[in-house]
Amino acid sequence: MKHENVQNYYGEVLQGSDDLQTNACCTPDDMPDYVKKVLGQIHDEVLTRYYGCGLIAPLALEGARILDLGCGAGRDVYALSQMVGETGKVVGVDMTPAQLEVAERHKAYHAEKFGFAQSNVEFHHGFIEKLDELDLEPGSFDIIVSNCVINLATDKGAVLRGAAHLLKEGGEMYFSDVYADRRVPKAMAEDEVLYGECLSGALYWNDFLTIAKQSGFGDPRMVNTRQLTVDNPVLEARVAPLTFSSTTYRLFKLPALESACEDYGQAVIYKGTLEHAPHAFELDSHHKIETGKVFPVCGNTWMMLKDTRFAEHFEFIGNFDTHYGLFPGCGGDTPFAFDATGSEEAGCC
Repeated sequence: MKHENVQNYYGEVLQGSDDLQTNACCTPDDMPDYVKKVLGQIHDEVLTRYYGCGLIAPLALEGARILDLGCGAGRDVYALSQMVGETGKVVGVDMTPAQLEVAERHKAYHAEKFGFAQSNVEFHHGFIEKLDELDLEPGSFDIIVSNCVINLATDKGAVLRGAAHLLKEGGEMYFSDVYADRRVPKAMAEDEVLYGECLSGALYWNDFLTIAKQSGFGDPRMVNTRQLTVDNPVLEARVAPLTFSSTTYRLFKLPALESACEDYGQAVIYKGTLEHAPHAFELDSHHKIETGKVFPVCGNTWMMLKDTRFAEHFEFIGNFDTHYGLFPGCGGDTPFAFDATGSEEAGCC
């Protein structure tokens, strides 16, 4: 699918989220109260032009430098700008001028709304597959986010490689996107409506894991997933028999991550000091770490906590001196392990 088709769909065909023909590019209503409060501060026009499918607000954002890939009209940029505070910075990249025009128009509004002396956001016109062509310093971002956009990219691997290049070591890519339970047939991938609706450009989830690892992100971690229903009988028939999920992953830029979860007899204790998480910290769908409790972890999880911005919030027990084999019950997540309600089945290691 050409960039021009996507630009036309999001710049001309869609004038607001009500124009979407499926529910793929829709964020669920169940979100934390603090996120709802932040979104309540955002200009109505920006909210109207939002087409995301998940929540891209990880914890520990104060003072962070964040890049949003496919920022559109800027909803997530402005939400994150309030969370990083005046000492942080949020940069948005998008290829659709009509969307960026909306985003640029409301800089002063949000700076005043959030009580900042000046705006802590900036926007760049460009393609997320060609991040090296933008004026962005390599290794300068703490976090890179994206919300239901990478499925629209013509070269997913280029997006992830570019993201890895721009992240600091110990930084992370935290993003939501649409995935398919099998590879999308060529004819479906060329359907402009299905592509614009974030369906036919979706990666087969296992291909995504391979591409992520090849791009420098060892051990991708699934945060949450939910089954997507098309809710449009005509389009449902055109995508059958494929099933789609909206899934959030976090990818850490940590070169020492191993290909499997290895056991070194390590453990962590969460101090309960992260804002909005006094009782437990959820690293991913398999790691809910309760405050004050000794929690055994594999070597990769240890590094995701000790060699990142989360380190100050944990106590660390052990080292890498002795190897005990594979960590029992870790890994192998699929974003299609749904229960009868269409939600992810719980699991923990």
